[in-house]
Amino acid sequence: MRETSGPARAAAGPTILVVEDEAMLLDVVAAELTDAGFRVLCAASAEEADGILGAGTGIDLLFTDIRLPGRLDGWDLAERARARNPALPVIYVTGYSAEAPRQVSASVLVMKPYRPSAIVRVARQLGVG
Repeated sequence: MRETSGPARAAAGPTILVVEDEAMLLDVVAAELTDAGFRVLCAASAEEADGILGAGTGIDLLFTDIRLPGRLDGWDLAERARARNPALPVIYVTGYSAEAPRQVSASVLVMKPYRPSAIVRVARQLGVG
């Protein structure tokens, strides 16, 4: 797990767990969310993110790519997260998925490519921040 750093972190508001295996995209999204006043925790796999969620870390929003390395994908991760916290808002992102969507209720699917600022807007639409 990596937490964003810098001056914005000290004044950060709600916590967003960002799960993305593309390091550059993870950094860009995390920076945008941090600049918008969120505390951001980063994970490069669903297994890593599941460990963060299982540790009882207070997460206010799950942002996950669907296609991830490992045995769990973003759909699986969101289902596990919702089993722990039924009201947790979820934003899924994908560039391509051959599978039929398995979105949890009251979630949003965003297609790649997207502007990082769009993620901030969606988070706020979901009532976070």
